[in-house]
Formats: sequence, C-alpha cells, structure tokens
Amino acid sequence: MDSTSEKNIETEKLVSLLKAKDQKGYELLYERYGATLYGVILKIVGAEENANDVLQEVFLKIWKNIDSYKTEKANLFTWMLAIARNSAIDHTRKKEFNRSIDIQKVSDEELGTETQKTDKIGVKEKVQKLDPELKEIIDIIYFSGYTHSEASEALSIPLGSVKTRIRTALRELKKLVV
Repeated sequence: MDSTSEKNIETEKLVSLLKAKDQKGYELLYERYGATLYGVILKIVGAEENANDVLQEVFLKIWKNIDSYKTEKANLFTWMLAIARNSAIDHTRKKEFNRSIDIQKVSDEELGTETQKTDKIGVKEKVQKLDPELKEIIDIIYFSGYTHSEASEALSIPLGSVKTRIRTALRELKKLVV
C-alpha cells in the first residue's frame, strides 16, 4: 500500500472519529493540522495573538460543522483550509469595521469654512428632502466619513447597492441644487 492510500485511510478514520464527536479525533486533528492552519491564519491576520484566537475559532467551527464535510467534494485539509482562510478574513474585516466605528462624527465647528460654504447653498437642507434611504447613505458617507465598504457593513446592504444609492442621491441633489 502506498503512502497516499495510507494517508487517505488515516483521514477517513479521523473524519469518522470527528463525526462521532470523539475527543481523540479532535486531538489528532489539531496535532496533524494545527501548525499549518495557524501559519495560514497568521499570514492573513498578521498578529500572533489574533492568529491564536482565530485558530481556536476555526477548530471549534470544524468540530461543530464536521457533519457538513463531504469527502466527495473536497479532501479534509482543503475543507479546513477554507474555514481557516474565511475565518481569518472575517476576523480582519471585523477588526477594521470596529476601528471605523471609533470614528467620531465631526461637528460643524470643527469642519470650519468648508461646511460654511456648503451651508450657504443649503446642502444639508437639500439632503433632508431626499428619500430616507438616499438621505441615510449621504449622511453616512459624506457627513460621517464612512467608506463605501464601511457603509455597506453598517447598513447591511451590498456594496453595489451603496454605490447605486450614492449615484441616485447625487443625481437627486443636483436637481435640488440647480
């Protein structure tokens, strides 16, 4: 028997142990794949402490979702690698989003003359006349300083919808200002 066949049999036994929720299977899984998955996660998240946290989340997801693993769709490592990669990316996005929430809304006094110029032509007043979803997107992007991606996450709408709403809102504002 060649080493590939032996490895497949070992993997099949490992999957069986995991599906039976056998603690030994979990220990073998961590022993066999922990360092490799950690390396992938570390490359994405960049910090060791964060990589350790994500690795724990990954193994918990694997443990909880092992019944959704299908041997005919992917090998075990590929399946776990996808979970690790997606979890690391989610962690990074969440961290970036949480940082963006720390951005304080800037007061009109702090903005100074630029706000005064826009107030002279009544931009804020015109924005108030927009449909609620258009007003909301203008407020969050232009007055609160969110990026399109941050607005997408904050409003729980696709990025494409954010961009469409911005274009629509700007077209409507142009009609109101001109």
